[in-house]
Amino acid sequence: MNKDNSTERVFQIFKELNQIPRPSHHEERVADYLCQFAERLKLEYQRDAENCVVIRKPATSGHEGAEPVVLLNHMDMVCVGMKNPLTDPIEAYVENGWMKARGTSLGADNGIGLSMALAVLESDDIIHGPLEVITTTNEEDGMSGAAQLTKDFLKGRRVINLDSEDYDTITTGAAGATLQFHRIPAQRTPAPGGKRRWYNIHFEGGLGGHSGVDINKGRCSAIVPAWAVLAAIYNEYDFNVSSIKIGEANASIASSADIILTIPSGEGAEFVKTQEGMMNEWLREEYGAGDPQIHCTITKCEPQPTIINPEAFEALLSCLEQIPQGVVKMSESMKDTVETSNNVGRVETQDDCIFVSTHTRSFIDADMEQLSQDIANVFKACGATSETIMQAPAWWEDQQSDFLQLTSNTFQDVLGWRPRMVAMHFVLEAGFFVKHYPGIQIACIGPKIVEPHSTSERVELKTVDDIWRVLKELLRRMS
Repeated sequence: MNKDNSTERVFQIFKELNQIPRPSHHEERVADYLCQFAERLKLEYQRDAENCVVIRKPATSGHEGAEPVVLLNHMDMVCVGMKNPLTDPIEAYVENGWMKARGTSLGADNGIGLSMALAVLESDDIIHGPLEVITTTNEEDGMSGAAQLTKDFLKGRRVINLDSEDYDTITTGAAGATLQFHRIPAQRTPAPGGKRRWYNIHFEGGLGGHSGVDINKGRCSAIVPAWAVLAAIYNEYDFNVSSIKIGEANASIASSADIILTIPSGEGAEFVKTQEGMMNEWLREEYGAGDPQIHCTITKCEPQPTIINPEAFEALLSCLEQIPQGVVKMSESMKDTVETSNNVGRVETQDDCIFVSTHTRSFIDADMEQLSQDIANVFKACGATSETIMQAPAWWEDQQSDFLQLTSNTFQDVLGWRPRMVAMHFVLEAGFFVKHYPGIQIACIGPKIVEPHSTSERVELKTVDDIWRVLKELLRRMS
């Protein structure tokens, strides 16, 4: 094993991970890497049908009687900006104390936490009790890995989750979430002949970001202006839509959109072009402070062979008008915290339908369930089908527990300051772990990661070093 327990090894492992494509639903190669990692260290491991992996390391000599400790991470990431997420590696670089990626998401969520856990496994001079490092799959797009864990997959009941993005915080609660896929039936027919003009309405430059923690930051979801421009054209002119592609990931705020449509040459084609100027003026007025770079361009494009039937397009406009996008309710008990929200992550024309994903979050499970049902009813009324892909329960931890107080005290002693304890409006797998493993306690910590789920994602290097120091000392105290 490795004598070096500095963050240098953490970043070396992170670099190795970033050579392995790992979008949600395609984690097989990362799971292979983890199993090979365990085999190299001659450690016991298990891999389940969902490709979740747990690696067990015996306690440091003399600490065999300590209660087992679990280090929890997930192996998938939200891949944004990649031409092919299944093959493209991540090119990371360091600038002014931050690690970033060139043109893509970085994968620090949750690759940095996973790299820390693997560095602990590799080191032979970090003191700890019996250790389990569990890495789950599909956390970013359904949490099916955590949802289907078996009761005997994990022995420990004290969990350090390294999936936080708030350096000065111990996350002690997370919103529940429902991810739904909706499909509006659509028929493709040959594009009309005659003299016509074809246009691509394109939105780009949006900050995007995490559809939970960034949902109240005044950012523009490309869903909103895309709907607005289509509704404006629909009310005034005759046109046909060939394709729609809005958004990059179900768990992200949509930062881009492309809509290809056609209009008869003599029927207001120039009106479409004027929409560019009006839309950009509206974007500046509405989002100039929170999302200043998002903009619209409308350009001529090549004719397309097919269009979707007008009834399907009209149903889409109706559904997007009725369902909420963004904050639904702020919490009355938690200052400046979103209680309930909904994000439309993706809209995409497919062979036989228009696909729409919605991600509904709330700290109140009943409110989450009601809002997701209301959204499904809107789609049903328009002839669409809805499928619940994931429903994760909200999670709350007792902030006065000995475990959380020990974690807080460790921050104080190692870094000289005491972290906040707060519940966050993102979704963690903790709710599933509480359901599967009675008596489990979870503390969620991590370095400072900014703009996760976007091409602006970055992690502050100093905070990685600090959390690494806290983790090592916390393991020693728990032993």
